[in-house]
Amino acid sequence: MGDESGLYPATGWHIRGEMGGFWTQPIKVLDGLWFGLDGQWLGKDVAAAKYTSGHGYSRIDYSGAVQVRRTDFVPDGVRATVVGLTLSSATAKTVSLDVDAHSELMSSYPWGWTTPSAADANLADTGSYGNGALRFREQNTSHDYAAYVGSSLRPTNHALGPNHRGPQDPAVICPADGTTPARCDDSLVGKGTGGRLTYDVVLKPGREQTIWFAVAGSDDGPAAAQREYDRALSSPGKLLQAKDSARRQIDQQSAVDLPGDRLLQQSVEWSKQNLADSVQEARNLKIRDVNEGKDYPAPVGTVETARWFGAGFPDYPWLFATDGEYTSYAAVAAGQFDTVKAHLKSLRDISDLLNARSGKVAHEIIPTGDVYFGSNQSAGNTDETVKFPSIVALLWRWTGDDRFRDEFYDFSVRNLQYVYRELDQDHDGWPEGLANVERSGMGAEKLDSTVYLARGLRDLADLAASKHDRKVQQWATARAQDLENRFEAQWWVPQALGYADSVDDPADPANDNTPIFQRHWTGVTPMEAELVRPGKPTSPLASPEHAATALTQRETPCYTGEFGLFHTGTGRTSDPAGNPGASCDPVVSQVKSERSIFSLNTSIMAVAEGNYGRLGANQQQVYTTGNARIQLDPKVWETPGAMPEIAPSPDSAANIGRPFYDRSMTLQAWGTYGILWPVIHQQLGVDPDLGHGRVAVVPQLPAGQPKVAGSNIRLGRGSIDVTARLTGKELRTDLKVHHLKADFTVGAVLPAGAKLNNVTLNGRATPYRLVTTSRGTEVHVTARASAAVRIVLA
Repeated sequence: MGDESGLYPATGWHIRGEMGGFWTQPIKVLDGLWFGLDGQWLGKDVAAAKYTSGHGYSRIDYSGAVQVRRTDFVPDGVRATVVGLTLSSATAKTVSLDVDAHSELMSSYPWGWTTPSAADANLADTGSYGNGALRFREQNTSHDYAAYVGSSLRPTNHALGPNHRGPQDPAVICPADGTTPARCDDSLVGKGTGGRLTYDVVLKPGREQTIWFAVAGSDDGPAAAQREYDRALSSPGKLLQAKDSARRQIDQQSAVDLPGDRLLQQSVEWSKQNLADSVQEARNLKIRDVNEGKDYPAPVGTVETARWFGAGFPDYPWLFATDGEYTSYAAVAAGQFDTVKAHLKSLRDISDLLNARSGKVAHEIIPTGDVYFGSNQSAGNTDETVKFPSIVALLWRWTGDDRFRDEFYDFSVRNLQYVYRELDQDHDGWPEGLANVERSGMGAEKLDSTVYLARGLRDLADLAASKHDRKVQQWATARAQDLENRFEAQWWVPQALGYADSVDDPADPANDNTPIFQRHWTGVTPMEAELVRPGKPTSPLASPEHAATALTQRETPCYTGEFGLFHTGTGRTSDPAGNPGASCDPVVSQVKSERSIFSLNTSIMAVAEGNYGRLGANQQQVYTTGNARIQLDPKVWETPGAMPEIAPSPDSAANIGRPFYDRSMTLQAWGTYGILWPVIHQQLGVDPDLGHGRVAVVPQLPAGQPKVAGSNIRLGRGSIDVTARLTGKELRTDLKVHHLKADFTVGAVLPAGAKLNNVTLNGRATPYRLVTTSRGTEVHVTARASAAVRIVLA
């Protein structure tokens, strides 16, 4: 992780200035790797002419007397970064190539402010040279970190020393706090060392020559680091081809054609790659509760391997429950089932060790195994415990994998039993504890936890029914029905035109269960989370009438900015002293607004709009376009093709103008939820229930778009292709099925106010059903496999 010129500014804030560079979880390896030609450093003396984000690689082109192209990639399954430096010259010449490397062997935990701190834990690195490579090491009685840097080309010279940061010598050190330079090169806790390799490179006129370099590391000593180094340099060209092939396969899954919205189509392409870019793995995680950085006890056990969707880069590349649960919806739509399974397994294994099988899901786990937040002794986040059964059900429905269901069923049961045992002290059914919004003035019972509990109960009941566990099925169903029956009366706030964010502390009898409306983004979750109820169409928790009112209100400038939904809107609240009527003035309310636009908040709104068939230009498209723009619009993005954490917002300055040690995440996985799920699940209408042997494909065309199509959408061990068109008065849905057996329902959502003339299946008149859902009126036709459904409107 560096900048687009090939330099390595001090980056990130968990360990201030140390979150960039080269990493192999759970350790950092290098601060950076710099290249110089004939004494001219690339990125400073020789400017970068172009930066390219590719599928699984990055590339920088430099223009000068010698043309240089730098290509960086990480081979799958190898703990190394491979860098190809391609040189060419119009004339024959021999150039002197200097390669500087500066080590920083450091664990991803402790951090700058924890006990112990990164300064306490980080040790001085040593450097050496051998067999053409720079070798770095940090060791004591508890660990042995090592890194190798070199090339298959033999150097003509080498040097060792404390600096060797190329053009970033002498290093500017980031202070711990206070006034800081616009750019700095290292941190106060840095204790790395450096080295230089020098090569003589003979260039023939007009011919390219590529020199391959590797940066390899291990937390298991020098021998392991050398093995990874040797693997990376054994055949780097083939490793790049393999990486390209793997990413092409990802690109070909859930490939879409959206002629009415090419920006969204491109965002689908890059969101799939963002998910793949986010995958992390660590081994031998020592699980301990560090109590938000205050403690450092002995570990309670070891998890042999963990694999997960890293939440955000550069500061959050570790394992989160909340982030991963939202990301899972995007990942199943993209066909990336294996990582979802691995993420869930990692959460379960770590949570059960940490929390003695209580059922509580840990919140934030560093790749070392240190759990920052989420033990039985901490407040944790209630929402992620109640969401876990829903992600199990989600993957089971998309894969039909009963063995996977069986593996996670017990943990899913314990999740919800824990909530009712520990987090409902007043026995009113509304769960207590923290949730996604951690702001002052909130009551103990949060809206999003309530919504996701209602969904989780329905999903657990479905899992239980499939396993013939009537006791759990009846328990979960009864509790779900109770919550659903009482939800609107408790949580709807008419004067606010929305749902309460929380209800007050149940320990205060005088104010028990008084709704508190503070305008947070979680007010959209009743419209976002779909509930699966036996014998009824899948639909969100919110009533259609209240959903329409709340979504219309959220579309106003009080809540929505240029790139999507504010974290906390402006205007009226449930507090009479903060009710300025229809005003959107952010300063008049006693509840402070927070007009920062997170890609997750925008995703939640995009999904909620789609659940109610609100796909118009002033509805869902505002939010899908907002996330697509911050990912792809060159006037907006920080890293081309990467979905960031926060959009440029009234209350959040664009990252690009801020120091590297004070930025939000340049890539945040959960923002892909608001792209992949609306397109695959809502517009293309793909709704599998393979756990029960069923698949529904009921597309809905956005207004003004004549066609949406998707191919190679993975379901189970097979796939489907879907095309939906509106030509004149004919709605047409074409389904092609590949290597998949199921009962299919195929159809379409009728345009508002439309009436039917006739329906055909594969050219013949066919029985059909009209089903009223939250999306509108749906036409359903039963099919056994591939099908062409034509719906002629009157």
